[in-house]
Amino acid sequence: PALVLGALVAALMMLGAEAVWLDLPPTGTKCVSEEIQPNVVVVADYMLMYEAHATAHPTVAVKVTSPYGNTVHHKENATVGQFAFTTSEAGNYLACFWLDSAEKGSGVSLNLDWKIGIATKDWDSVAKKEKIEGVELELAKLEAAVESIHHNLLYLKARQVIYSTFCVFQ
Repeated sequence: PALVLGALVAALMMLGAEAVWLDLPPTGTKCVSEEIQPNVVVVADYMLMYEAHATAHPTVAVKVTSPYGNTVHHKENATVGQFAFTTSEAGNYLACFWLDSAEKGSGVSLNLDWKIGIATKDWDSVAKKEKIEGVELELAKLEAAVESIHHNLLYLKARQVIYSTFCVFQ
């Protein structure tokens, strides 16, 4: 039981939260992608860091696309921003960033905090609404993690069956 609980806690900590720093060059684009199932909530916050630019304040453009190329978020001339959506397609979702201002200098850094699935859940609100705390709250988080892992395993199993069928017919 302790080993299973430890594995679940580790899985909960690893599920769906990712913060990265991107160094954006003066020209060109930097992209990040993540393979996501359908009907999954995605929330991301991004912010430019331009300490090296004492007087200039560069801006960034961002475009997030679905696996089939549909734009789910597009913004220009931003220094901070957020996007949120629920996936409708399974596959790689791509978020691309590029400097779009005349004040590009030597490039800037961008902080991207990308969360998917249960990592997007506001557990403080859940605790207040359901009047739970401590161990009960942690058990609710673990239950959500187990449910998420279960859905992910079913998704991967279905993909494996499709892939195996595809390989047989080739």
